[in-house]
Amino acid sequence: MKEDILQSVLSGRRRAVTCVQSIMDLRTGELVAKEILTRFEDQYGQMQSVGSLLEDASLPPESRADLDLLCVGSVFEALAENPVTDHLLFVNLHPQTLESPEFWNRIQPWLWDLPIPPHRIVLEITEAFTTHDLEKLQSFARSLRNMELRIAVDDLGSGAASLSHMAQLAPDFIKVDRSLVHQAHRRPYQAALLNALAVFAERMGTGYIAEGIETFEELQAVIDADVPWGQGFIFGEPVPLKLLSDGSARS
Repeated sequence: MKEDILQSVLSGRRRAVTCVQSIMDLRTGELVAKEILTRFEDQYGQMQSVGSLLEDASLPPESRADLDLLCVGSVFEALAENPVTDHLLFVNLHPQTLESPEFWNRIQPWLWDLPIPPHRIVLEITEAFTTHDLEKLQSFARSLRNMELRIAVDDLGSGAASLSHMAQLAPDFIKVDRSLVHQAHRRPYQAALLNALAVFAERMGTGYIAEGIETFEELQAVIDADVPWGQGFIFGEPVPLKLLSDGSARS
């Protein structure tokens, strides 16, 4: 079934939509960044994330890379046509895509077309990077930074991620997964881990974001753990970028 959905997205038969979600400073309540996401319409016309497709182990690696390239390309093309504010913009990137020559052929032209400087773009590399060759990833990160792009490690805590691997990659930002945020107000071990990562991030001069905040109780727990930035449905669901550019919605 997922293969059918994948092929319909790649062929354009299933619509891909570029969306925006706010990232907030939890100390001031100010909007500090935006994540640019790709959604697709399911058979019921509802927007769904491409994440479940990208992480489906049954899909051939080349299909996964094709899907991620389509998503990343759609995001950069949408940003070229609809620049959004002066904030940092976070863009998801599957680590396997970094192995694709096509990505490296296209990334510089994408950046040339943007009306904003590259240092405003933060490429989020999912936690699955720990299953990839660390030396290669460090080399890829250097190449991206040479283009003035910033790097984030995404979904930290969603699996068996190696903190030492993450530290060696030296990201500009770390984003902790919803699994550490969920019910953190009732789970002291999660709250303690959130706080430990806050101390680590502060000492390393790394930006730190908690994802998937959905309730006021979770928000308070994240604030109490000294996490500086947050993201989640409590601040609003992703909004199609075109709506923002048309002035018919706000984030």
